[in-house]
Parts: sequence; structure tokens; C-alpha cells
Amino acid sequence: MAKKLMKGCEALGEAAIRAGCKNFFGYPITPQTEVPEYLSKRLPEVGGMYVQAESEVAASNMIYGCAAAGVRVFTSSSSPGISLMSEAVSYMAGSQVPVVMINIMRGGPGLGGILPAQADYLQATKGIGHGDFKVIVLGPSSVQEAVNLMMDAFDLADKYRNPVMLIGDGIIGQMMEPVEFPERPPVDLPAKTWAANGAKGRHGNQVHSLFLDPNQLEQHNQMLQKKYATIEANEVRYELYNCEEPYETLLVAYGTMARICKTAIDLLKEEGINVGLVRPITLYPYPYKVVGEAMNKSKRVMVVELSAGQMIEDVKLAMDEKRPLHFYGRTGGIVPSPEEVCEEIKKILP
Repeated sequence: MAKKLMKGCEALGEAAIRAGCKNFFGYPITPQTEVPEYLSKRLPEVGGMYVQAESEVAASNMIYGCAAAGVRVFTSSSSPGISLMSEAVSYMAGSQVPVVMINIMRGGPGLGGILPAQADYLQATKGIGHGDFKVIVLGPSSVQEAVNLMMDAFDLADKYRNPVMLIGDGIIGQMMEPVEFPERPPVDLPAKTWAANGAKGRHGNQVHSLFLDPNQLEQHNQMLQKKYATIEANEVRYELYNCEEPYETLLVAYGTMARICKTAIDLLKEEGINVGLVRPITLYPYPYKVVGEAMNKSKRVMVVELSAGQMIEDVKLAMDEKRPLHFYGRTGGIVPSPEEVCEEIKKILP
């Protein structure tokens, strides 16, 4: 299949269409505006529906309603826009409706700036909304991987009746790379017998997250927790880089920073310094076991992020033997070069 040079945001929009999604509700915000811009032209060409809502709050409730009707739907936003959607995300998780969301992260906190960041890690994995719920979180490190994961996201959402979020920094959204959209065989997914799409000779379905009886609400929460345990058991994804040979230093990074770390590792290898890398692809469920096993082979660990160190908490949870844990991060949209990462690694070497 021929490859096509595409900007990340536009490739994500096309990937959604190829995954069978023809419904988009969203609101423009940099650096993800090219997603709705692309879809405003592309969706009508395939008989789809594009709606620019009056706000992120409105868009999030529109995708809630669309998903409740049993059809594939997604939205795209950036950092503060995702914050505005947080209430609806909790409703969607509580109602068990499958939706896909994109967050092309920008610098913060507050309005911050439009340059790339990874400072929404905790928001996506730990605190996107109120209540006891989880969102499956995917973290691509290239435009092609973003395309592949975007297509997977709809299947995961339908399989588990759960929101799925794909997060990438502004670089993933704005850079251009050659991509291909492979033909994907149909996946055996459960029928949406729960959807509010017309009675059609049966009792009408209700899609809601309201349980006034405390016992019913507890049972509902217990059922959700069992689902999350199943996700954690079956959907962990990761990549190991340069971990075949012995290494004394391990890097943990995801997304764009993992790509930069790979180049740094290759540069250090030329100097006789061997460094390993573990890259979480699913940020939830997090690959705790794999990260822990990789750390057990090292004498020291460094987490590298475009943030003040949000993934450190998960790395600590994966650590079963105490060892030096270091951090290198840049904020404000400043992206370190591989050479800078090399220098930071050398500082922690004996």
C-alpha cells in the first residue's frame, strides 16, 4: 500500500474515517485545529457528519448522545479543552458508552502556550473527571503509530464500552510523516444491544449513570472495577529499545520524548555507553510489570518527559527494588535535543 505524506492531526482524522467513524463533534483549539479543519471537508465526502459545537462542553455532550445511540463518534481537543470536557467524560464512563477522544497536548498550566508538552499525563491517567472510573489512554510516538492506535481505539472503546483517549504532544499533531492506512479485517465485537437507538419490537433501552439506590450504585462501581481489571490484564502495550544487551542505565519515556531518547541511546552507544529504554504505549493500563523487570536489570533509572515529572509516580509504583531514580524534563514547549539528553545521562553515571 502506498504511503502518503500527512500532518499528524490530518492523519488522525483520516484514520478515524478508515475505522468506520463518520461522526465528529468538536471545537477548534491549537495545536489540534487541523483535525476538525480536515474533517470539515472530508466527512461530507464520505456521507459523515461534522458539527463544530459552540464550546468544548457542548461537543462533549454531543458525543455522549451520539455514542448512546450506538454509532462510532469521536472528538479532538487540546489540554484546556479536555478540562472542559471532564464532566461529560465521567458521565460517558459511568454510562459505559464507547467514545474516542484525542488530546494534542500544549503547555500549561492555565492558558499556557501552544507549543508541545506532555503535562496532561496525570489528567489523562489519574484525574480526568469525578468518580471511580478509568479511561484507556494510548500514547503514540510517530504519526504512523498514531494512525494505527487511532484505528485500534474505536475497537477498544466498543469492546469494553469505555472512553478511549489518544494523547500526543503538539509535535505529533503538527509534524508531517509518510503514513499508510492498512485495510483492517473486521473485529469480532459485541453487538450494541444496550444502545438507545429505537425500541424496534423490544423494551426501550436507557443509557444513564444515575443510581439513586446506594446498593445499586455500589454494584455498578464494582462491575466497572472488574472491567478495568480485565483491561489491565489484556491490553498492556509497550516497547523495549536496546534492552537485549546488558545495560546499567534505563530510560523511561513515552511519545515524542521516547523518539528523542532512542537517538540519544544510539549516540551514547557509539561512545561505549549502553542505555536501555522502556516505552509505555498504553499509559493506562500502565505496563508496571515490564517497567519493573527492566529496572531490575539496571543500576539507575531516568524518567524523561516534556513536563515537570508526571510519569514518575507510575515508575515508582513499578519499582520493587530501591535504586537511584532521576528525572530530566523540559516545560513551556521547550523540546530537548538528543545531545542534551546524552549530557543529562552522563551526569548520573559514576
